[in-house]
Amino acid sequence: MSRKRTTDEGDELLARLGSLTAQARRRAELQRSQVELAIALQRGMLPRDLPVAPGLHLAVRYAPANFGLNVGGDWYDAFTMPDGRIGLSIGDVQGHNIEAAAFMGQVRAGLRALASVTGEPGELLSRTNDLLFSLGSDLFATCTFMRLDPATGLLESARAGHIPFVWATADGKSGVVDDEGGPPLGIDHGMEYPVTRHRLTTGGVFVLLTDGVVEGPSLNIEDGLDQVVRLAGIAAVAGLEAHALASAVIKGAESVGHEDDAAVLVVGLDGPSARS
Repeated sequence: MSRKRTTDEGDELLARLGSLTAQARRRAELQRSQVELAIALQRGMLPRDLPVAPGLHLAVRYAPANFGLNVGGDWYDAFTMPDGRIGLSIGDVQGHNIEAAAFMGQVRAGLRALASVTGEPGELLSRTNDLLFSLGSDLFATCTFMRLDPATGLLESARAGHIPFVWATADGKSGVVDDEGGPPLGIDHGMEYPVTRHRLTTGGVFVLLTDGVVEGPSLNIEDGLDQVVRLAGIAAVAGLEAHALASAVIKGAESVGHEDDAAVLVVGLDGPSARS
């Protein structure tokens, strides 16, 4: 009698384990499908082509989150504005799911649409912020938007809670830009975003990035930014192409052990003499 009961209990235990294993497999497959959908949605919203202008060098790199089943809402964008100048943006949506990827698309589309109304970076971020706030989402996004005149190298920039960008010049100077930013997009209405002006000189570069490039379990954000500053400085002095610098920066993201997406946008410009 006791032997039969032990056999029955063993069979019941095996059946329960089999049921739990099947449930776990179904959940894993569902999560994997959701991540694949989010990544496809995210990549489908990134620009396929970058604008072209005399002397302008643009390069982008993107690496998805490599921790578990996370997928974030990082993006980059570059497009020609109605007045012929180049609009540049990079940002990061709070969250790691399909909703974050979809919200990223709303932010990027909102910036592009409103850029046809106003190209002034501070006003553009203010209008985008009000638009996102009116949607009633619980999500928010950090963002940097720039307007570049390729003919003169004049660049106007505004930040919404995003990490500052890195700069380097051909004469060996480099650093992290020191500018005043505003709050992230979508938190409250009526926010203002100060605009700073910079000059992109011959052989110089600006490196825009998301925090997944410079911050993670293995590296704090200050050291991560210093790492990018060193890379940008070397690239500017050596005259390396924008694509080579972008590849080096995204490669450096591996050292931070990033659990988030990582996006890089490098901007370089030739002087008038280099274009003739």
